[in-house]
Amino acid sequence: MLDIKVFEGGFKETELGPLPEEWEVVRLGEVFDVKQGKQLSSKESKEGKTLRPFLRTSNVLWNKIDISSISYMPFSDEEFETLKLRRGDILVCEGGDVGRTSVWEGQLEECAYQNHLHRLRPKENNIVNYFFSYWMEYAICLRGLYVNSANRTTIPNLSAQRLKSFLIPLPPLKEQKAIAGILSTVQSTIEKTEKVINALKNLKKSMMKHLFTYGPVAEEEAEKVELKETEIGLIPKHWEVVRVGEVVEKMKAGGTPRRSEKRFWGGSIPFIMIEDLTKSNLYIKDAREYITEEGLEKSNAWIVPPNSLLLSMYATIGETAINLIPVATNQAILGIIPKKHRLNVEFGAYLLKFHAKRLLFQNIQTTQKNINKGIVENFLIPLPPLEEQQKIAQILRSIDQRIEKEEKYKNALQNLFKSLLHNLMTGKIRVRVKSHGED
Repeated sequence: MLDIKVFEGGFKETELGPLPEEWEVVRLGEVFDVKQGKQLSSKESKEGKTLRPFLRTSNVLWNKIDISSISYMPFSDEEFETLKLRRGDILVCEGGDVGRTSVWEGQLEECAYQNHLHRLRPKENNIVNYFFSYWMEYAICLRGLYVNSANRTTIPNLSAQRLKSFLIPLPPLKEQKAIAGILSTVQSTIEKTEKVINALKNLKKSMMKHLFTYGPVAEEEAEKVELKETEIGLIPKHWEVVRVGEVVEKMKAGGTPRRSEKRFWGGSIPFIMIEDLTKSNLYIKDAREYITEEGLEKSNAWIVPPNSLLLSMYATIGETAINLIPVATNQAILGIIPKKHRLNVEFGAYLLKFHAKRLLFQNIQTTQKNINKGIVENFLIPLPPLEEQQKIAQILRSIDQRIEKEEKYKNALQNLFKSLLHNLMTGKIRVRVKSHGED
């Protein structure tokens, strides 16, 4: 154990900063047995060995094990017995995202691990594995501790010796369990919320396919919809097939003022780039950058009026947004003003997003992944009556609103987790552990 100096007010000064008086500070190697896994080698003889599953650093995320992709390599029975994981083992990344830590919960009946992972097992019953895993996330992600402990060669790595030298806090066992329990509860809620978001996104994809094929009818009514074969596939018989240029008032790409001219930047005109179109929210209400009137005049940028459709022509082709405020855009974005009596702007945004791959395939003149104004003007789209367009947009907008609500909830939970992680790991928030028989 290390020498420590007692603080006033229930805290003491330690090598890790002020901590509660009841907490100890120890070196990791004092409380954990540390062992690296097996090195993968194509030259290794496979005689007398069996292919067995093993974990890579890519399987070990922060406080989560991802087994969606599992690798195999040959192990002898003796090797596998030595390196076989037990439920509760802690895994720390030696390479890759150095120090990333998680707890093995027995996701597979039998599994080993590679040499770029350290396996930690408590020597005694004085440390909770989940408490330590959360401590590592706090120490590395929030405090920046241990970052200089990786060998800085061509590939950063963390040796077993250096890992053993890490200083870690050791609260009373009951407090460790309580801290880990609180953080696990929040993390579990975040994971459940992520599943809800993914389910809603899958629902949206399914609904887009249904709506742009059959229209705004219930799934059980789809077979009653009379369809017709067109150049772009099956659509309801009463829909049209038109070129985008036929249903818009104006279509023009933007431009970027010279970055070297400071007088062109920092003005009052919102300036939109591709990154601003890749958000889950369809609507743009603000911008990260602004340009001046002079910047607008001295570039190809133009003011796209509110409730226009913005379309990405490079990189994330087919990504769309609707600007609720007047904006200027860069040259990678096409501003589209629809004819209101022909094209509902929300319907157009969802439709082009849905047909993004087909839109990209229209560019047969070059291997580059981009499109241009001419391609978009001549792009064929299905066009329902305006009333149906509005119904389709409303259905998809309602799903987007549910996704946005869940994502805000997830962000709030993540902020809560970070706050709790900091305050619990420094003792600024103490968990009161009831004694046996206490009410």
